[in-house]
Amino acid sequence: MAKEDELTYDLTPKVRISCMCLHVQRAARAVARRYDEALKPAGLTNGQYSLMMVLNAQEAPSMQVISAVLDMDRTTVTANLKPLERRGLVKVLVDAEDRRSRRVSMTPAGRKVLAKAVPLWRRCQAATEKLVPDAERIRSELRALS
Repeated sequence: MAKEDELTYDLTPKVRISCMCLHVQRAARAVARRYDEALKPAGLTNGQYSLMMVLNAQEAPSMQVISAVLDMDRTTVTANLKPLERRGLVKVLVDAEDRRSRRVSMTPAGRKVLAKAVPLWRRCQAATEKLVPDAERIRSELRALS
């Protein structure tokens, strides 16, 4: 009989069937592809859409706020901002109150792109929710995991 910590070949299908992380990751990738496809006419990925939605605020959020909302480290946020900045959709500014800090705002061109993306997102969101019975419960459970 195998010890509990022994690596056996029959463990692989058990993990494949039961691993919460694996199934959440697979679902996340499938959902991300769905939204990427939907947002393509606006020239955005789902990650860029989410990032720009954080920037859709009366006051330009700080990198710290963006990082917290998206649950990303600042280096990853910076890397995700660079292509948007090159396209002229966002501006990274020195914080007037703390020169060590940065704030990010959408440019008028960015607002235009985001406005074009919103109806695409809404359609994708509605179609995705039709595939998931009790979508609000699923969202709540996913928030509990994060």
